[in-house]
Amino acid sequence: MQALQRKQGAERQDETEGASDLHQELQGALSGSSSSVVETRPDSGREQRKGAPEVIFGETKETQQIIAMAQGLLAGTGRAIISRIPSASISPVREAFHAYTVGMREAARAMVIYRPEYVRRSTGGHVGVISAGTSDIPVADEAALIAEEMGCRVTCIYDVGVAGLHRLMAPLSDLLTDGVDAIIVAAGMDGALPSVVAGLVPVPVIGLPTSIGYGLGGKGVAALLSMLQTCAPGLSVVNIDNGVGAGITAALIANRVAQARERRLQ
Repeated sequence: MQALQRKQGAERQDETEGASDLHQELQGALSGSSSSVVETRPDSGREQRKGAPEVIFGETKETQQIIAMAQGLLAGTGRAIISRIPSASISPVREAFHAYTVGMREAARAMVIYRPEYVRRSTGGHVGVISAGTSDIPVADEAALIAEEMGCRVTCIYDVGVAGLHRLMAPLSDLLTDGVDAIIVAAGMDGALPSVVAGLVPVPVIGLPTSIGYGLGGKGVAALLSMLQTCAPGLSVVNIDNGVGAGITAALIANRVAQARERRLQ
């Protein structure tokens, strides 16, 4: 009986000490004194597996996290793409990779870092990127960058929204004549332009709602709902401001079409 009591007492002491240790760890983490380091695990094999590269989403990351992830991708693939990089991180990241080729897409707040020997592939795919207004350009430009990094030729047509629809027809006709494989249409406010384009063209259209707009249905909500309720067939829709997703979707389509074209010519 005494042995059992001693055993139970030891177990209670272990539990108490364990709870105390956990409490100290939590307190340390909350006070910022924890010595643990958050690891980054970049997916260097994503492009080979998926056909689309990993993109570092910079907006919510600390500078050192961005640098660590970029180092991993550069080591594995020779290139690192950073979307929505915070302004405060731009100079430190440039400095960290001063021996590399660093490109900055100012409107999209996107950075691409290449190892000196990296050569971007060309797939033969062709993506069109249309914006309804100039306010939609940052998100449209993000989509264009991603499609380019996936090997596509990209043609951009900006500020041709429904308030002046006559501006759309000639450049849209040129896109079709030039053999575009997929079209991204970025629009905020009423979000009407993607439906208009989808009703006029025989290629897939990706609707890209932007957070431009105010009042009831503002911040892209009305634009998103309008695109989801489209009557025009052939329009797929990504989430609000998801330029990366739109660029990847359009490039996957265009690259698949380019592969089929190449097989036909063989």
